[in-house]
Amino acid sequence: MLYDPARHEALQAGEWSADRARETIERIVRETEARCSPDTWWPVHPRDVEPGDAPVPSTTLYFGAAGVVWALERLSREPRANLEALRAGNREWLRANGFGAETASYLMGDTPIELMAYGREPSEARAARLAALIAANREHPARELMWGAPGTLLAAVFLHERTGDARWAELFCDTADTLWSQLEWSAECGCHFWTQDLYGRRSTYLDAVHGFVATASPLARGRTLLGEAAWTRWHEVIVETVGRTATREGPHVNWRPELFDPPGRTPAPIVQFCHGAPGFVVCLGDLPGDELDELLLGAGETTWAAGPLAKGPGLCHGTAGNGYAFLKLHRRTGDARWLARARAFAMHAIAQSERDGPRASLWTGDLGVALYLRACLDGDARFPTLDVFYA
Repeated sequence: MLYDPARHEALQAGEWSADRARETIERIVRETEARCSPDTWWPVHPRDVEPGDAPVPSTTLYFGAAGVVWALERLSREPRANLEALRAGNREWLRANGFGAETASYLMGDTPIELMAYGREPSEARAARLAALIAANREHPARELMWGAPGTLLAAVFLHERTGDARWAELFCDTADTLWSQLEWSAECGCHFWTQDLYGRRSTYLDAVHGFVATASPLARGRTLLGEAAWTRWHEVIVETVGRTATREGPHVNWRPELFDPPGRTPAPIVQFCHGAPGFVVCLGDLPGDELDELLLGAGETTWAAGPLAKGPGLCHGTAGNGYAFLKLHRRTGDARWLARARAFAMHAIAQSERDGPRASLWTGDLGVALYLRACLDGDARFPTLDVFYA
């Protein structure tokens, strides 16, 4: 079996209700705004606290205040957050948790806060700070989205799309060239891969946060900046690795977390955005060409068969994140069945949000659910902060 039933729960049958979706968005926004403190931003949910975490308010894009501010603005609110104070708080969070040198990180560092500040009020000083962050992260040994160069690669393409400034295209191409030089080859698997040096361990993740497809996604988005010849090489590598690492069972497809299992253990199959089939569909749903269509459809079938995630309704490892795979397949194929499935997961995510109580974060909590509900209302397949940053 390509998924672990213990990680999932039965889909709650319920007819799609646009009114209930809108009411839930309003509830989440209202509860989030009411819980903000000028000194501590938003309370960190117990599920977002790891052993050894410093008792400092989280200000990250991933599960802290930066993500909440971004989401509230995306939902047409004006939170009036002081981004300078947010950046100072994020520096303190990084330092207190032993990540003081990681200010360029896309999901945990200063880069998204600087992107928001630039969006509000562009200036040469802010552009220079962003350019320095992107350039400094180019050789990061993690080679993944959360901390490494793929995250700042994404920042460069967002900035180029917004401004057309050649400096962002140059930084994008320089970063892509570095990532190309770091590719490794496995004769055993017949594909290329990256090794991630992350949290004190070397790994070969394939997934949509720390792994291979998390890097494939921004490369595909910025392919016109690379030029036809370079993109053709990248496209061949992406198709090769994704195809060689897929596991098929009948109509279902999934991917193991790592190319090479950690010594002494074989991880159980996972079906969530950050590991497994849904993340592959989200990251590759806009890839040009049809070479991977059969695999992406099979991954969608696996996500549907597995059902909503028992961990909760959020994006990274929750029901809403899995549901975005259906929105991607709806946009890619035009098949209304995928939109219906996305909306079925949306109704289940509403029930989970009501059951679990407030959780003020973008990637792990209620704000991601609110954005997913809006996406289901609009038929919008863009994954928050990966496919869209600026309005």
